[in-house]
Amino acid sequence: MSERQRANGDLAALAAAVLQPGFVGTVPPAWVCRWLGDGLGAVVLFSRNVVDPEQVAALTAGLRAERPDVIVAIDEEAGDVTRIESGRGSTRPGNFALGVVDDPALTEEVARDLGVELAALGVTLDYAPDADVNSNPDNPVIGVRSFGADPSVVARHTTAWVRGLQSGGVAACAKHFPGHGDTRVDSHHDLPRITGDRDRLDAVELAPFRAAVEAGVQAVMTGHLLVPTLDPELPATLSTRILSGVLREEMGFNGVVVTDAVEMEAVAGRYGFAGAAVRALAAGADAICVGGEHADEETARHLRDAIVDAVVAGELPEERLAEAAKRVGQLAAWTVAARTAGGRTPVTTGGSAVGLVAARRAIRVTRADGGAELPLAAPAHVVEFHPPHNIAIGAETPWGVAAPLTALVPGTTSARYARGEVPTDPARGAVDRPLVLVVRDLHRHDWMRSAVDRVLADRPDTVVVELGVPALVAGTVHVATHGATRAAGRAVAELLAGAAVTSGW
Repeated sequence: MSERQRANGDLAALAAAVLQPGFVGTVPPAWVCRWLGDGLGAVVLFSRNVVDPEQVAALTAGLRAERPDVIVAIDEEAGDVTRIESGRGSTRPGNFALGVVDDPALTEEVARDLGVELAALGVTLDYAPDADVNSNPDNPVIGVRSFGADPSVVARHTTAWVRGLQSGGVAACAKHFPGHGDTRVDSHHDLPRITGDRDRLDAVELAPFRAAVEAGVQAVMTGHLLVPTLDPELPATLSTRILSGVLREEMGFNGVVVTDAVEMEAVAGRYGFAGAAVRALAAGADAICVGGEHADEETARHLRDAIVDAVVAGELPEERLAEAAKRVGQLAAWTVAARTAGGRTPVTTGGSAVGLVAARRAIRVTRADGGAELPLAAPAHVVEFHPPHNIAIGAETPWGVAAPLTALVPGTTSARYARGEVPTDPARGAVDRPLVLVVRDLHRHDWMRSAVDRVLADRPDTVVVELGVPALVAGTVHVATHGATRAAGRAVAELLAGAAVTSGW
């Protein structure tokens, strides 16, 4: 082997070490196993990789057989964004519900509960918590994923979540730095622009990340966001000023900086996903997340080779790549130590008991004079309005109130409508029975609001259940769950039925 071949081989191993690719399948693919032997430092799991807890545990054991310190990441926020429970909905409430309860001890308990479960499954890095301050209620991608609109609330619950998850044996990853809350654009589709001067950023967007760093968070995920006050030209993921200047030097963060998925249009649409990966590493990122949409060996090879070529061409300093790989290795060592300290926890398949308790505590009821009494006196007709799914949440995750209410109250009937499907009389099945309308972010969807207004004009006794951000209170009885999780659906069904579930949910 020539000196050049040996050098390129070393660079390829370093480049592989900083990748966090996804893959297709419920067992480790041959190419992933081969790459783990050649230096691949991490993989990321998605809902497509999950069947049940036993299968996930076997999958991660297979990965670890190839490389004992491999970082196994997952995008598991609990709440509306769940991968482990994507087939049935999360049995834990999301951030917004926990922020409404505003009991940091409860948030820490919920996060620890999740950490213990993920650790038992062999997951070692969780892309959570979402530390964004959802200061714009029209935000199309954050919403109930945030602890709220108050920076102090978000900061204290970010701290609690980080401590809870990491005490459960899994590394936390605060996202989306420097803050995706005040935007009307989803970075999956385009580049959001975050305005505001530096004082505003320090007081709002940056406050929860500062709290996460102080709490010892092991990783921070970048947001594909243009923040002109910090860098007028480059998105945060690609900005030395933001990653090396603000996050490293000002905040003192020494852990792993991982990018949001580099195939997202906010960066890939401008620089290509390989170009974005190289620029992110040069700016100070340590790990490249990819694989939500491109989950194959060809993609991983393309990224690895682009990184190597950039080093050879002098576009990416070898020292910077080596530094990134070293930080990934340090995180891997932390996860090994955490697994060793935590011991072996049995894999469980039941719902989260503390999650259901938290979801019950997050419900808020607004009742005007003449509104229906709760619980309802008879089986109801439930009408659910389904807006377009959020790509971060995924179309496969079920949600709603009709199914859990039917399980508690036989005779419950239901209908569901999406945009373009709503009939003139969406409540026609509710003759002589209580009527429940289930909405999600009612304030953001004109078609949904128009249908609800029509129903309320004829049936003012209707109960409106809001599973999203309750920016618009409609009806004489309005029930806000602050999330569309399975736990939220079950909790509101209990409220409507007057019956609490103690097991088997």
